Amino acid sequence: MLSPPPPCIREGEEEEELRRGRVSPSSVSVSPNGLAASASLVAPPPPPRSAEELVYDVVLKQAALVSDGTRPRRAPLPPMLAVDDDAAAAPMYWNLLSEAYDRCGEVCAEYAKTFYLGTKLMTPERQRAVWAIYVWCRRTDELVDGPNATHITPTALNRWEKRLEDLFDGRPYDMYDAALSDTVSKFPVDIQPFKDMIEGMRLDLEKSRYKNFNELYLYCYYVAGTVGLMSVPVMGIAPDSKATTESVYNAALALGIANQLTNILRDVGEDARRGRIYLPQDELALAGLTENDIFRGKVTDKWRSFMKGQIKRARMFFDEAEKGIPELDSASKWPVLASLVLYRQILNAIEANDYDNFTKRAYVGKAKKLASLPIAYAKALLGPSKLLLCCYSRASHYRCLQCPQKCILQSY
Repeated sequence: MLSPPPPCIREGEEEEELRRGRVSPSSVSVSPNGLAASASLVAPPPPPRSAEELVYDVVLKQAALVSDGTRPRRAPLPPMLAVDDDAAAAPMYWNLLSEAYDRCGEVCAEYAKTFYLGTKLMTPERQRAVWAIYVWCRRTDELVDGPNATHITPTALNRWEKRLEDLFDGRPYDMYDAALSDTVSKFPVDIQPFKDMIEGMRLDLEKSRYKNFNELYLYCYYVAGTVGLMSVPVMGIAPDSKATTESVYNAALALGIANQLTNILRDVGEDARRGRIYLPQDELALAGLTENDIFRGKVTDKWRSFMKGQIKRARMFFDEAEKGIPELDSASKWPVLASLVLYRQILNAIEANDYDNFTKRAYVGKAKKLASLPIAYAKALLGPSKLLLCCYSRASHYRCLQCPQKCILQSY
C-alpha cells in the first residue's frame, strides 16, 4: 500500500524528495513559515518497479523460507496411500519412488554429463533432489524448445502449471512428478521460482524482442535465474558460512542470469533464423545496429564493439556468482563451480571466433573441459589460497593472466 505524501517538507529537502520521485515539481510550494507544503493531496504514481526489484522479492521470500526451515523433513505418503488399511502398499510406493529418482538420474547423466558427475559428490538425498529439479526444468524447457514446441499453447502451459501445484500438494501425475513432489516435501523449496520458469515459457510464446536490459533481465530470471533459487535449499549452505542467506541466493541468481546471457550471446545466429532477437533493442540502436544487421549476419566493427560490452556484462554476473560458491556446502561447491567455469569459457570461445556468433557456434572442446574440471575441483575443495603457484608469476595459478605456459585457468 502506498504511503500518503508527507504533509509538509522542510525547506532544503524539496530536491531530495523530487529526486526520489515522491512529489512532482508543480506540487511543491513554500509557505511563509519556511515549510514546503504539498499543493495536492494526491501524490504522483510511483515509477514502475525494475525487474531486479521484482526478482528481489522472490529472493527474499525464498531466503526467509530457508532460514526458517519450516518444511517437514519426511515426505508424506500420497493421499491414496495415506490411510490405515492401505499401509501395506507403502513399501511398493517407496520402491516406485526410488525408481523415479533413478530415472531422473539417468536423464541428468544423458543431458548434463558434467553436472551429473559433480552431483555424485553430494549426499544421496541431495543428489536425488537435484536430479528431480533438473528433470522438471528440462521438461518445462522442452515444452517450448523441444520437438513438439510448435503445438504448445498458453492453455498447455496452464495445465503444466496446474500439475506443478498438484505435485507441490502431494498429488504427482507421473514418476518424475513424484520425485519432485518428494523433494519439495523434504527441502524448504518455494513454488514461486517454478511458476516463474513457466512464465518464462509463456514469454517465449508471445515475445521475440526485448526493448532494454530491464526486460531481458526479467526473462533471464524466469528461464534460468529461477534454477538457482530452486537449487540452493538442496545444495545447502556451509555450516560455518558467515554470509547471509540472502547473499547466497543473490549469487545463485547471478549464476543463472550469467548462464542465460551466455546462451543468448552464443545463439544469436540460431535465434535470428527463428525470427528471435534476445538482445536489448536500445543498446543495439546505441551501437548503430539494426535488426537487419543481425539477420544479415555479418561481423562488423560495430558488432564487435557491441559484443564486447555484452560479454563484459555477462562476466560481471559470473564474477558475482563466484562470490557465493565458497558459502555452499562443501559437497555442492564443485558441480556449481564446474558449471560456472565451463559456461564462462563459452564467452572466451565467442571472442576466439572474432565475435562471429552468426555462423559459428562457440563451444568448449572436450580436452579443455577435461583439463578444467580437476582444477575446478581443487579450487572448490581447497580454496584459491591453497592452489599451486604459477611457475611464471608465482601468483595463484587460477589468477595468472600473463603466463607464457598458458595456464589452464587463465580463462577463468
